[in-house]
Amino acid sequence: MLTAKVQIEQSVNYLTLASRVLFIVAQVVLENVYKSFLARQGEPTATPVTAEPLLSPTDEAPAIAFDKPAQQSPTSVNVLRRINLSVKDGEFMVLVGPSGCGKSTLLRVIAGLEDLTGGNIWVGEQRVNDLPPKERDIAMVFQNYALYPHLTVYDNIAFGLRRTQKPGDMAPRRSRNQSRAIEMRVQEWAEKALVWITRSLPKGLRYLSEPEKAVDEQVRTVAQSLQIEPLLNRLPKELSGGQKQRVALGRAISRNPQVFLMDEPLSNLDAKLRTETRSNIVKLQRQLGTTTIYVTHDQTEAMTMGDRIAVMNQGQIQQIAPPLELYNHPANQFVAEFIGSPPMNFLPVHFKAPLLITHPQFRFTLSETWETALQKYDGQQLILGIRPEHLQIAPPAPKNLLVQVELVEALGNDTYLSACLCETSTTLRVRIPPERAVKVGEQLWLSMLPDKIHLFDPKTQLAIASQVAD
Repeated sequence: MLTAKVQIEQSVNYLTLASRVLFIVAQVVLENVYKSFLARQGEPTATPVTAEPLLSPTDEAPAIAFDKPAQQSPTSVNVLRRINLSVKDGEFMVLVGPSGCGKSTLLRVIAGLEDLTGGNIWVGEQRVNDLPPKERDIAMVFQNYALYPHLTVYDNIAFGLRRTQKPGDMAPRRSRNQSRAIEMRVQEWAEKALVWITRSLPKGLRYLSEPEKAVDEQVRTVAQSLQIEPLLNRLPKELSGGQKQRVALGRAISRNPQVFLMDEPLSNLDAKLRTETRSNIVKLQRQLGTTTIYVTHDQTEAMTMGDRIAVMNQGQIQQIAPPLELYNHPANQFVAEFIGSPPMNFLPVHFKAPLLITHPQFRFTLSETWETALQKYDGQQLILGIRPEHLQIAPPAPKNLLVQVELVEALGNDTYLSACLCETSTTLRVRIPPERAVKVGEQLWLSMLPDKIHLFDPKTQLAIASQVAD
């Protein structure tokens, strides 16, 4: 009994290890990726960048000799520069940034719809630089759904499955006897013709070959998981925006690819449907366990959907980190402003050692955790950052800020204020509890939560980190 038990445990351990080896094949690795386009007349030939791309320590690119170095002509515009990114097997990675930052171009480069200027792309253990899109085992969901208007929902989902069928799937291997081979080819074509002719007939009258039966089973399984079974016989023009989005997802899922690419798939939906579809996509991705790269300009989508987020600006990755790390520890001023709604407030301040921060309207002393990090900034100007939710109404004090309310936005669950710092032109955004009534023109004193203060170098715009994490 003991020997049998040991053998069973060894078998389970072996199968567990084998399954891990089997499924760790869909990671996506980008190594020093560049993408350039020819510049039009009068267009600047260089993309300005405020700071070097910042990666978390685990995402540093390995030192690898690239087979295809970046080659730029004097008249080229750099759209992507020094992109190094590793997406783990089964991970939901979100690319977020303002319009024109290069995130959709990066997705198209991964899919093979755009050529690389330089660098390498790996899907699993395969380098896919020179592979056409259909051979990369990647499914892409586009912003405009890209459904075939003349095909039903069923045929839209089945289209990719039929296209990826190999010739060997439709008939046995070619016989050495030439006449037998010709006969099998004719049979194969006849089956295809019968499938095509009877496709629009009622289900009981359709002819289904063995490959077509497999397609039918896969389509109906996907339709059931997405709750679109009643829609299979409809045309895209008969569907709502949310239904079209689910059909586009179904077409991608049905192929069972190694990687999903999604290019702002929710941008055409209304607010309520966007929230519902967002949660459905996350649940579906967790069920399937497929590596997913999702592009959006909406930082709320990024924060609620991604396992990790890569923030992009002007063709470069600024920071890669989990959502809360981006919020609490932004790598630079751009990330600090982009992540969070409303965005972070910034104020120019003067630093005097050891820990004194001064401004024409206030002054206060920082905690001791900043002492080491700020030693080299004695007597210099810094940028102080504070989020709207970390400002509180407080009594008058030298360390507090006197502001005058210019705008009140009462949302029910929160109230947002736009307030001008007195004797300056600086506007601050403040979030206060809804039960606190405030009027336009009213003067308030605001205090900053000491452990939520951020400081940035005004020259590099990089964050200055205190020694103790939040």
